[in-house]
Amino acid sequence: MENIPKELVNFVLVTLVSLIIGLAQRRLHPESEEFKPFGTDRTFTFIGILGYILYTIKPDESAYFLGGGLMLLVLLSINYYFKIQSIKLYGITTIIIAFITYCLAPLIITQPLWFFLLVVVTVLIFTELKESFLAISLKFDRDEFLTLGKFLVIAGVVLPIVPDTPIVPYLSISAYKIWLAVVVISSISYLSFLLKKFVFKDSGIIISGILGGLYSSTATTIILARKSKLSAVSGNQYAAAIILATAMMYLRIMLLLLIFNAKLFQMLWPSFVILFLVSVLTAIYILKFHKVKRDNIDEKVIYDKNPLEFKVAIIFTILYVAFTFITYYTILQFGSKGLSVLSFIVGVTDIDPFLINLFQGKYEVGLVVLAVATLQSIISNNIIKALYAAFLAKKVIVKPLLIGFAIIIVINSVLTILLYQ
Repeated sequence: MENIPKELVNFVLVTLVSLIIGLAQRRLHPESEEFKPFGTDRTFTFIGILGYILYTIKPDESAYFLGGGLMLLVLLSINYYFKIQSIKLYGITTIIIAFITYCLAPLIITQPLWFFLLVVVTVLIFTELKESFLAISLKFDRDEFLTLGKFLVIAGVVLPIVPDTPIVPYLSISAYKIWLAVVVISSISYLSFLLKKFVFKDSGIIISGILGGLYSSTATTIILARKSKLSAVSGNQYAAAIILATAMMYLRIMLLLLIFNAKLFQMLWPSFVILFLVSVLTAIYILKFHKVKRDNIDEKVIYDKNPLEFKVAIIFTILYVAFTFITYYTILQFGSKGLSVLSFIVGVTDIDPFLINLFQGKYEVGLVVLAVATLQSIISNNIIKALYAAFLAKKVIVKPLLIGFAIIIVINSVLTILLYQ
């Protein structure tokens, strides 16, 4: 390869890539009596070669290259004008791709090879995805773009400008930390929302439980339990989905640990992996071996609540700030024992604000105490979910649900006790 001139390699690459782009255009725009494109494989190849010649004549001066580009612009403008006049087609995608092909020469000469190839691959992929983008766009309505705009505002606009100075001198709480917590929770919830609405739109009960667990395992438990009473679907489908929602809760909290407290993550990740696997295996057992009435297993669960509603962010912020003060004064007055009791109490609420505050806070307690409080709050939350399931679910699935939650709670308790050792 050292004996092959670099200019030859560049010329061959530009020629081949231009040909490939032209072939893609030919496949996308087959010639017909109604529409004949200005060119495809050979035309695009010659455009790439022309750009290479005009750029390399005088690399330090761009006059020849710009002149060739101007000439190409005139020719393509004439073609575009007559296309509009004759067949009323207004798209300019092919023309833009022709100019990108013309610019391949300066790109490969002045930029790294990976960037050159990235541009080429992007052009080819987006050329072939025309129908896919049309199908995707039909799934969106105005509210989806507003939701995306909200997410970009809270994550990309508000977060960087929020100050990181402590609001209260003796607490490690700042506007930045509060909003960062909102962004992280919103990101996980928004991902679950998008997957449910666009990727698994027609998903059944099991997938609904999995995706709902990413959003909120407690809310998913309540929704699925209530739904099971009105459904003719096999009861074990709902029971397994509720347990899988809890399994996803362990993954969500493990991700929060990784983001907010790496040291605590290193201590707790084995426990969370074990609890996740136990939950999944329990759900599989219920699904496969605990047979209840089985009719139609294709029933869907609709759970399209927008996770980026303003009131959701407000409630989360209020809970986060409240738990910051409550946790601080509890530790100040009662020490680690007080935190242990508090962790059981918060299980009746949304535990995410408490846990993120615990992961971010600089409290005067050891890492083991924080780890125990984390697992105890989850135990409490699982007990509450088991009670919700017992009172709201179809009677025939209450027993397997309570057994499943009992197994998870017992394993969770054993792992918590082992942390004291």
